[in-house]
Amino acid sequence: MSETTTLPVPYPSQLTGVLAPRLSRGLWLVKWLLAIPHYLVLIVLGIAALFTTIIAGFAILFTGRYPRGLFDFAVGVLRWNWRVCFYTYSALGTDEYPPFTLARTTYPADFDVVYPEKLSRGLVLVKWWLLAIPHYLVVGVIVGSAYGSGYWRQNGETSSNGYQAIVADGSSLGLLGLLVLIAALILLFTARYPQQLFALVMGLNRWSWRVTAYSMLLTDAYPPFRLDQGPAEPAPQGAGG
Repeated sequence: MSETTTLPVPYPSQLTGVLAPRLSRGLWLVKWLLAIPHYLVLIVLGIAALFTTIIAGFAILFTGRYPRGLFDFAVGVLRWNWRVCFYTYSALGTDEYPPFTLARTTYPADFDVVYPEKLSRGLVLVKWWLLAIPHYLVVGVIVGSAYGSGYWRQNGETSSNGYQAIVADGSSLGLLGLLVLIAALILLFTARYPQQLFALVMGLNRWSWRVTAYSMLLTDAYPPFRLDQGPAEPAPQGAGG
């Protein structure tokens, strides 16, 4: 008699990252420099996505739909951002240089959100600030002061972890930054990245990017208070065993 294992329901945002089998001992020391071209582009894209998110908010309020073109653009900006974060100081998971594109690629890190055919008109008014406050407090601990201060400085402007990452990139003194620093030091002396440490780093990133997707109005699904570790999202509920 087979048993059915109940697994977590996947969140509409899907964040993945595959740890490279081999990583340079010291490349992480200069990745901030190598990533400058990406940072410059992402600052511009982040500003544009901020305005498109505000426009999308009004569209949702009156029509209950997120315009597909604006949705794809916002997700593309976050996807590009996550690839850069994965390469640099939110994970240090690969030495492969990120591509300059909003589209999905074969890069070892990816981010996507399932397009919602319908969104609540009322939730758009409160979910990105009031309902998300508990998660902002948690993610403030995960990412550090740069995340929290960015949210509260721009309260009412739908700022997000994705845009804060352009500046902070996981390197502020939060739990994530501390764990990535530990991973960097282990890499420096042993040329290896402990799998369990990487799994935890991915879980913390996944939590914060789910909150980003929710706060950017990309989904009405409330982020779970759950640390889903590992390179991929949890399998669908009800997987048989």
